[in-house]
Amino acid sequence: MTTQEEQITPADATIVASGLGTKGPEERTLPDSLKHDMDLCLQTLREVLDEFDPELLSTFDTVLNYAVEASAEHFSGVLVDPDPDNDGLKKAVEIIDEMNLHDAQLLARAFATYFHLANLCEENYRVSVLHQRESEVNENQAVDPINEMTRAYHQLLAEMGPAKAKDLLEKLEFHPVFTAHPTEARRKAVEGKIRRIAELLSAYKFLGGTDKKENYRRLFSEIDALFRTSPIALKKPTPVEEANTIIDIFDNTLFNTIPAVYRRFDDWLLGDRAGLVEPQCPAFFHPGSWIGSDRDGNPNVTAKVSRLVARKFSDHVIAALEESTRNVGRNLTMESDTTPASPELVNLWNHQKEMSERLTDKASLISTKEPHRAVMLVMADRLHYTIDRDADLMYHTCEDFIKDLKTVQRSLADGNARRAAYGPLQDLIWQAETFGFHMVEMEFRQHSVVHSRALEDIREHGRHGERGPLQPMTHEVLDTFRALGSIQKRNGMKAARRYIISFTKSAQNVRDVFELNRLAFSNPKDVPTIDVIPLFEQLEDLQNSVDVLEEIIKIPEVQARLKATGNKMEVMLGYSDSSKDAGPTSATLALHSAQERIAKWAESHDIDLTLFHGRGGAVGRGGGPANRAVLAQPVGSVNCRFKLTEQGEVIFARYGNPVLAIRHVESVAAATLLQSAPSVEKTNTEMTHKYSDMAAALDEAAHNRFLDLLNTDDFAPWFSTVTPLSEIGLLPIGSRPAKRGLGAKSLDDLRTIPWVFSWAQARINLAAWYGLGSACEQFNDLDTLREAYEEWPLFSTFIDNIEMSLAKTDERIAKMYLALGDRDDLRDKVLQEMELTRKWVLKIVGDEWPLQHRHVLGQAIRIRSPYVDALSVTQVLALRSLRRKVDKEELSQSQQAEFIYLILCTVSGVAAGLQNTG
Repeated sequence: MTTQEEQITPADATIVASGLGTKGPEERTLPDSLKHDMDLCLQTLREVLDEFDPELLSTFDTVLNYAVEASAEHFSGVLVDPDPDNDGLKKAVEIIDEMNLHDAQLLARAFATYFHLANLCEENYRVSVLHQRESEVNENQAVDPINEMTRAYHQLLAEMGPAKAKDLLEKLEFHPVFTAHPTEARRKAVEGKIRRIAELLSAYKFLGGTDKKENYRRLFSEIDALFRTSPIALKKPTPVEEANTIIDIFDNTLFNTIPAVYRRFDDWLLGDRAGLVEPQCPAFFHPGSWIGSDRDGNPNVTAKVSRLVARKFSDHVIAALEESTRNVGRNLTMESDTTPASPELVNLWNHQKEMSERLTDKASLISTKEPHRAVMLVMADRLHYTIDRDADLMYHTCEDFIKDLKTVQRSLADGNARRAAYGPLQDLIWQAETFGFHMVEMEFRQHSVVHSRALEDIREHGRHGERGPLQPMTHEVLDTFRALGSIQKRNGMKAARRYIISFTKSAQNVRDVFELNRLAFSNPKDVPTIDVIPLFEQLEDLQNSVDVLEEIIKIPEVQARLKATGNKMEVMLGYSDSSKDAGPTSATLALHSAQERIAKWAESHDIDLTLFHGRGGAVGRGGGPANRAVLAQPVGSVNCRFKLTEQGEVIFARYGNPVLAIRHVESVAAATLLQSAPSVEKTNTEMTHKYSDMAAALDEAAHNRFLDLLNTDDFAPWFSTVTPLSEIGLLPIGSRPAKRGLGAKSLDDLRTIPWVFSWAQARINLAAWYGLGSACEQFNDLDTLREAYEEWPLFSTFIDNIEMSLAKTDERIAKMYLALGDRDDLRDKVLQEMELTRKWVLKIVGDEWPLQHRHVLGQAIRIRSPYVDALSVTQVLALRSLRRKVDKEELSQSQQAEFIYLILCTVSGVAAGLQNTG
């Protein structure tokens, strides 16, 4: 790869009409609508490139042609190339290696643009399929086959009867916690363009004539702008700016989508009575957030930032409720003659009048003889003054607002206007019950070591620094509790009451937090109520978790909270660090064992347990389908409540589109309900016991193999050499550093996100599978492994996730990355284990190639493969050139910056292509 000053003549152009290439044995024909959209996007992108620079289009087509050829050979299982001089990948490497930096950057951006377009084509196709399936459902069917919640509840009714099923429904909670981990490698400016392209693409097939031409002109314009927009932001976002991720999802989907989820279930459950009687579906969706409150290793999250983010969330949701209240109120035009106000509503109106005659006079003027409308308009005005913090007119709690809404609802119902009572007004009540005045429940998190150091500092220097100045971090720790207290006082206890301790080792870590919470305030009355949540992350901590919990419940403050909450307690489990610490196989089994033991411990103490799953989007961080993960949990570990972290590109993928967001929420809620069904509990319990010996054997062998790799001399520097680890740290995709900042000198303190992200970028995905192949080889009982795959939900989910991860690996490109490090021994360990794991996983699932029997997912990955390959080749060649030239001191700072920019462009593109970065 050459620097800008070295001009190379571009390769001859080869026009590529389609990205499908030669068919391999596993390829299925794409559905017509999806193929049409992908062809349209590829055609438009090629026209954009031709308009920008015909030579760029020529290079794009040539590289893509060779990549398609190489990919077809790869997926066809051609392990030995009969004509090595005519190898497509080799030719693509030669072309890219001869490009100057500027042209290589543009080529990388072109391929990255295609991935964004391919992703939204697939998303549009999924939406259209869901619409088609729903249109075919018979209204008289006992169960809606599309709505998984209805199927789950129907099964509960059959297995447990109406009373027990209703009890479980009333307990149902789905609590996704949105986090700001640096895994979303896509700029917010890019997201806006993608949304507009998606809307245009959806409408295109239904238009004709000049409307179709205008649609295509706008589509062309947006794709052109997308290509010309740098995929890399100019700077890392601040935590306050990161809060826009949640606000964007709230505005575009959640605020209106979540009531639709409740309504869909109610429509099925109540049938013809839906919308005429009180709803049965509870407001079970309770979003949380670590954005602006997770300070573990992120010095950018301060007490001031937490206050600003909380205020931003609160003002935004109250403004949304104000608008909805005003809209619903304007439509309540029932006259007092046809729908008289109840005595309760008259009392509410009189109370409003006493509060402000100015507001009631204005409402009366607009709504003469329309009492329900008048009351609602005053309520909307009060929400406006809640944002302004007008003490005389504001609502002091969301509960007061909901109480007024229900007064209006009862009055309408009493006046026989039941459709008005349980229509849009009920949607508004659901919105208020779901989002409150806080939008998301902010959860604070800090490392246990930070707390112990702060207390040591206070004991040495005094609470107020009487015996010497306190460390800045100690001041910040105390200010954090004050910020939590002020948020709680302003927005209610739900807004901020959880405090999570990373790397919980003992009950003393919990005592430290309660002590610091007290020390932060001079007046005991100002001390906020907090629920301290231990987070068990590393293998040893998971194994010791029950012993630690036994000591935690002896702490007086914990006992007081148990008494106040009806014995509710929350425990968090970290999928990320356990996987990096022990390897994916041991981590999966250790987490399952810990959940089982914690659930039994909670039952023995009559504790109402909530397990909080700290999962990432990638398989190496506990990723994969959330609904299958729920159904594989041990008995007693779910209790109709499922809480997990949602982060990075997963947030946009699951909640970015309203139709897909409904589908996701219904799917997880269904699994959360169904996990308590006797049949599911019986299967999980019996199969866990049946395959316990197999699990123990796999655990030991996989763990030893994983540690053998990590403990090899100089593994850490080799890892950073053969992956873009250092460059990922420069990617402006999150406010959080790649290291925790507590003295990291090795892999021990490297965050799991760049660990997983780096292996994925190198097309190795080692964090998802390493050690399993050797474990299976040592166990050497294929029949038992296959039986476990068929019968044990945990093992089935684990193997399927690994198969998906292996489908995204590419040993040809992996060898190019591994060649960056001068360590044949480590290279051979990785490649041999990859081959061994692939062999055993395919044997277990009965496939000849990865995802053979999962046609939709397998085909989607195959279609993307040539484009990802081109970007991966560009990235690895840039890494090789950069490191060689830096070692020889051949690059100026500006040239070095150009290389880094190229690498970051490929990182963003590969992340979009693989679709699960971290």
